[in-house]
Amino acid sequence: MSNFSESHVEDAALAWLTGLGWFVVHGAEIAPGEPSAEREDYREVLLAGRLRSAIRLLNPLLSDEIVAEVVKKLTNPEGSTLEMRNRAFHRMLVNGVTVEYRHESGDIRGMQATIIDFENPDRNDFLAVNQFTIVESNIERRPDVMLFVNGLPLAVIELKNAADEQADIWKAFAQLQTYKKQLPNLFQFNEVLMISDGVQARLGSLTADKERFMPWRTIEGDKVADDVLPQLQVVLQGAFERSRFLDLIKYFVVFEEGSHGKLVKKIGGYHQYHAVSVALEETIRASQVTGAGDMVREPSRGYGSEPMKDAKPGDHRVGVIWHTQGSGKSLTMAFYAGRVILHPAMKNPTIVVLTDRNDLDDQLFATFSACQELLRQTPVQARDRSHLKELLSVDAGGVVFTTIHKFFPEKGQREHELLTQRSNVVVVADEAHRSQYDFIDGYARHMRDALPNASFIGFTGTPIERADANTRAVFGDHISIYDIERAVKDGATVPIYYESRLTKIRLNADVLPKVDADFEEATEGEEADKKEKLKSKWAALEVLVGAEDRIRAIAQDMVEHFESRVQTMDGKAMAVCMSRRICIELYRAIVALRPEWDCATDAEGAVKIIMTGSASDPEDWQDHIRSKARREEIALRFKNPNDPLKLVIVRDMWLTGFDAPCMHTMYLDKPMKGHGLMQAIARVNRVFKDKPGGLVVDYLGLADQLKQALATYTENGGTGRATLDQDEAVALMVQYYEVCCDLFHGFDWSKWMGNPTERLSVLPGAQEHILSLEDGKKRFTEAVGNLSKAFALATPHEETVRVRNDVGFFQAVKAVLTKNIGEGKKTQSEIEHAIRQIVAGAIASDEVIDIFAAAGLKKPDISILSDDFLADVRSMPQKNLAVELLRKLLAGEVKTRSKKNAVQARIFSELLEQAIRKYQNRAIETAEIIEQLIELAKEMRNADQRGEELGLNSDEVAFYDALEVNDSAVKILGDRQLKQIAQELVQAVRNNVTIDWTQRENVRANLRVIIKRILKRHGFAW
Repeated sequence: MSNFSESHVEDAALAWLTGLGWFVVHGAEIAPGEPSAEREDYREVLLAGRLRSAIRLLNPLLSDEIVAEVVKKLTNPEGSTLEMRNRAFHRMLVNGVTVEYRHESGDIRGMQATIIDFENPDRNDFLAVNQFTIVESNIERRPDVMLFVNGLPLAVIELKNAADEQADIWKAFAQLQTYKKQLPNLFQFNEVLMISDGVQARLGSLTADKERFMPWRTIEGDKVADDVLPQLQVVLQGAFERSRFLDLIKYFVVFEEGSHGKLVKKIGGYHQYHAVSVALEETIRASQVTGAGDMVREPSRGYGSEPMKDAKPGDHRVGVIWHTQGSGKSLTMAFYAGRVILHPAMKNPTIVVLTDRNDLDDQLFATFSACQELLRQTPVQARDRSHLKELLSVDAGGVVFTTIHKFFPEKGQREHELLTQRSNVVVVADEAHRSQYDFIDGYARHMRDALPNASFIGFTGTPIERADANTRAVFGDHISIYDIERAVKDGATVPIYYESRLTKIRLNADVLPKVDADFEEATEGEEADKKEKLKSKWAALEVLVGAEDRIRAIAQDMVEHFESRVQTMDGKAMAVCMSRRICIELYRAIVALRPEWDCATDAEGAVKIIMTGSASDPEDWQDHIRSKARREEIALRFKNPNDPLKLVIVRDMWLTGFDAPCMHTMYLDKPMKGHGLMQAIARVNRVFKDKPGGLVVDYLGLADQLKQALATYTENGGTGRATLDQDEAVALMVQYYEVCCDLFHGFDWSKWMGNPTERLSVLPGAQEHILSLEDGKKRFTEAVGNLSKAFALATPHEETVRVRNDVGFFQAVKAVLTKNIGEGKKTQSEIEHAIRQIVAGAIASDEVIDIFAAAGLKKPDISILSDDFLADVRSMPQKNLAVELLRKLLAGEVKTRSKKNAVQARIFSELLEQAIRKYQNRAIETAEIIEQLIELAKEMRNADQRGEELGLNSDEVAFYDALEVNDSAVKILGDRQLKQIAQELVQAVRNNVTIDWTQRENVRANLRVIIKRILKRHGFAW
């Protein structure tokens, strides 16, 4: 047995924090609720003495009275929800607290009281406390480590034992979610959450789901940390180094309104932090603002980030940030703009955000608009050329959005007029690798004419090509690379799988060669700018691709394929067609097959077309031509995973800059190549719950184009593959399938293919077989989890059909082994539901798989456990299964009791834990452990009967037990008086609670006063 414990992980974390300059104390040194210089009644979570001292130090003009007012405002942020209060607190933390004070001249003046000195870390008080006691609503909790800056609890770190197989980082995550519900007064001040099991470690925000708790891979930023270093060390030394921690809070935290109006808090990742740091230095260098030299910090280098090799001061080329699609590029742009705007060397710059399409302009503008607090101003979209001229003809400031086409000269002019000669104008270009960036007659020349001293930075999700001299001339070379391999490894994106369906759609033999020969002539970029040149070739190709028989064949295949996908893994899909006509014909073919998917209104229906058009288009197209507002309404439906809209058909809209994380499949039937193809397929790489990957289904033979795009990608330093062949997912599935089969070696599960009764009869023996193996339950559940994930990726490959029944059996055994009997809940496994639908629908219903029915027992009521039932359990032939049944039954009852009687629950929990630990260590025989568990069950039954003997109900017994713990009270007061006190307490609580008492502190405070009075009246002392 390992002698490593959770306290060792804590000690290591505190040692690393000490090395970073945090002062470390133990929570026992700061008692809960003690009115002292350290801790006062500011909701029991602040170090008020330290907070006041810091405010006085940073604001020497403020009197003690005004300091008290600052503390009051800071500790009572406004907002009806925890998230809103957290945002209000963050604003005050970063911007200061508005107060009025009397100047020495006698005038009343206003000022922003500084809470933290972000520019000078040494002027702040950094304190790390382990096992800090917090009491809220009579609930006492001790987070493992809390980090205070100037007395404010800005970070909570939850740690688990690295040597405990059951205590992983997600147990720590779950614990934080519990804390958030129980200790809202603490979390309204939170800026960063961290979880670790000593090996793995991740950072997240107050609102982050599991998938948004991300690793921090670098310490100093010059390289990714070596894998031999514990992630806990890397995250602490990388993100909690004092200056970086303060920068992260000030410059890399934003609040956005998510689905259903819920506020979402986002924190920048390590790739965003270091890319922005490098870009800021390069911006100051490229713009060569007068007097900037002394104000520049030492540059920090991020993963794949470095200054430009051929950079010169004042050359106006900042560089290109290449962060793969789906890794938060738009947010990185906003973080960058915020840093440039606030840096004093830039002297209130103007930021021009440049896109090459209106829909991209709208999408990026929405991201920046959500970050107004970070930008300290409201972004503005240029309506037309004259509005752009007006917006840029200012002396300072502004965040202006425009498409590149607005820089074209007015009709009859060859050159664009001069708009400003300021050198603190920064042009931020999205997807900065287009053919129009040239200095002869392209938009780059016209931008230079209008903004001759502006500096240019490019952001892209795909690399600029080696031969693209024009883009390099405008922006420079890559200064930060965050590629596919790194993004997938970090969990920032999911892998993309590729499946060719050419052989599935029965085409004439002479069609494909013509398609292969011609479609390279047409690409997404050229479609917009060289339409006339390509019109004849495109039209000829469109006839071939849009042939009636072919569209019918694709519709049939697509519907069957997609229905198989969503049986295994719920989600959404996008079909990409080469023309609006084909979009409409495909739609008609699909709804002919599935009429129930069709609906004339935007608010209903399972399939929609997203396209623009005009009144001159054919009459039968008009229902599919929607305004911008209507398209946005459908976008909201498509992004909502619970909305019945499952499939959208597009031509070129939504292929860049559009995020629908629940989309996991893309059907490609349009000629594409290069960055356009890479951008399109990245729509399915977004992280979403348990989504294991995205799938691109190719109906046109784009494999060569993908290879060429990948060649460009690798030539420019990218690692990892753009797509993985679906055969790899199948091979992985077969591998995990064989592991599961090996675990059942020697066990016959052939009856699983029989009727429900026969299937049910297989389960007890199957469970017994797994439980009899060394560490069998853990090995099996892990193997089935991996198999489920691979199965979901491989569906609907024919190999999945071959193994589906066996996979259903494995999944059923896992379900009964892991099901939570105590409250009847299903397992919380991330991937189990991805396969459950197909298993439940085709093989075994969820109702059939009941752990007691499978064992041949009636489900008991724990409160009336009979000796007959316990005798049945004792005589079960499957001894290991009997232990599992009793363990789950008793654990569930302990959990139920903990809500009523904390004292009883703690005692029974300890006894159960001791018994199971012996069983797991095989210290005693299985039969003996069954006897111990049966005795524990009887004790729990007797505990209920004890209440009847005392004449107390369950609520009164809970109070009685809590009082009885105090031995001196029992001796002095006696049993009868304890019963009377318990009854009075229950009656008082019932008479004084309201429906919302758990949400209202004043009601809870009043209850505490009433309870104390009753106890005091009876002479009871705590």
